[in-house]
Amino acid sequence: MTDSELEYRGFRYIARTATTGALATEPVVVLGGSSQDRLSWLRYERWLLPHTTVLTLELPGYGDADPLPVEHGMDFLADTVHHATEALALGRVNVFGACFGASIALRLAQRHPDHVARLMLGGTAVEISPEYVAAARRWRRMVDDGLFGDMARDMVEQFMAPPGYGTVRRRAAVARLMLQRFANLTERELAMDITHHERLLAHPWSVPEPPVTAPVLVFTGEHDTITPPAVGRRVAEGLGGRFATITESDHLVQIERDTDLADLMACFFTDQPLAGLPYLNPVEHFTRT
Repeated sequence: MTDSELEYRGFRYIARTATTGALATEPVVVLGGSSQDRLSWLRYERWLLPHTTVLTLELPGYGDADPLPVEHGMDFLADTVHHATEALALGRVNVFGACFGASIALRLAQRHPDHVARLMLGGTAVEISPEYVAAARRWRRMVDDGLFGDMARDMVEQFMAPPGYGTVRRRAAVARLMLQRFANLTERELAMDITHHERLLAHPWSVPEPPVTAPVLVFTGEHDTITPPAVGRRVAEGLGGRFATITESDHLVQIERDTDLADLMACFFTDQPLAGLPYLNPVEHFTRT
């Protein structure tokens, strides 16, 4: 495992490369959500390393990397990911993006198609919903008013399915974990988090062109309320990819069903069949137009 400090257009960022030398598929680049850093997906390494190298990043605006002003959008972040793969001589890569990372991953596949072997998007959308816009503005006001506990509870409510909406594994434990995470953000982390939400309001989540040429899998939890299955299905249809929902999970499927999501990543990135996986509802296939 190696941490590399890199710089792109004046902004310092950090790349974590984990490898055992396995070559079953191209290296996997993992791009997480707005509150995550290069260690947030650490447990996924042990499931993916038997197949390939894993790259996780603290892009500008994340973790210990330099803060990133809101005027820099997903295009800039996608180009930074490409810069990392070039600097580390990884060649073509598989790309996984979840939540905010899905927007960056999609733009990477559009802007650098020759460098993306496969694209897997989780908890994604075509555009930001009015509900999220309202929530992001509300969180900004809560921060300005010093209502950090209220903001933490509000964020958990937004990112998780409400009680009784459907069966979500480890719901109570994950809710406690996320509440603690949001409530204990440092001043620096909180500022970065709010900037990420404002970045989403200032830049389009996705753009229709250029087309994505890599094979695509879009997934979400079957009880996701922030990026519901109908929204993910629309993304998959537009990209001519496959779409699947993971059972007994919501938007935080990467925590609730981590072993199953890691298995899905390994299956997709090594071209294994997805039909019949016990944690998936039936996989839908769309034709690229």
